[in-house]
Amino acid sequence: MANKIPIGVEKRFNLRGKVAAVVGGAGYLCSMLARAMCESGMKVVVLDLAPFPKGKGSSGFKDGPRSLPCDILDKKGLIRCRDEILKMHGRVDVLLNGAGTNAPTPFSDITHEEFQKIVGVNLLGTLYGCQAFGESMIRQKSGSIINFASVSSGPPLSKAFVYSAAKSGVVSLTQNLAREWAPFRVRVNALRPGFFPTKWSMEHFIDRDRKAKILNHTPMGRFGRPEELIGPVLWLASDAASFVTGSVVAVDGGFTAMTI
Repeated sequence: MANKIPIGVEKRFNLRGKVAAVVGGAGYLCSMLARAMCESGMKVVVLDLAPFPKGKGSSGFKDGPRSLPCDILDKKGLIRCRDEILKMHGRVDVLLNGAGTNAPTPFSDITHEEFQKIVGVNLLGTLYGCQAFGESMIRQKSGSIINFASVSSGPPLSKAFVYSAAKSGVVSLTQNLAREWAPFRVRVNALRPGFFPTKWSMEHFIDRDRKAKILNHTPMGRFGRPEELIGPVLWLASDAASFVTGSVVAVDGGFTAMTI
């Protein structure tokens, strides 16, 4: 006879009925995470200017998340989207800040415009998302914010000068807010993904030599699979992580633990 899972475990990890906003949810990783949240029983709203990709993500999914067009660098627009979600569902329990952009520009060639764009999307967009949704979470005295840091948060990766600086800022912002908002039962954590390459990153960042260096520095000897981010995200969203705040959760196959 199979052992039954204790009801307490099911209750701690139960996400059914929770409301989640996914900023940048049309992207490669976050669209898959938004679908996984839906599959877990959450009410999910994607905020992005790009259309949500249909038919992609985890298997077996039927009903996709709702989408609201939103420029993450428009704070007033984010607040309007938040208020629309509050009208629909009455609350927001989880915010996933997942918008990001990068460029392989040599250091001496980085322009003011490129710097502003990369820092804007990765850091300022995260700040605005936290401001807009943190306000309502503080009022309801509960919530989980999950920001996207990166393996390049520190030490920084070569060829990703501005991106690394922006993601270091995301870590600092996450830890600052975790301290500030803990009294209101609002948890703020960050994912620190390793290498989950897209077609774009394989074309612009990861040539044969760089791939070999990455895999030689990764104890598990391979790139990450997008679905391997689902568990950490759902855990951080759930009550099972009720005492977890200010953490930067590495999902990188051991990359940041590697020396020689």
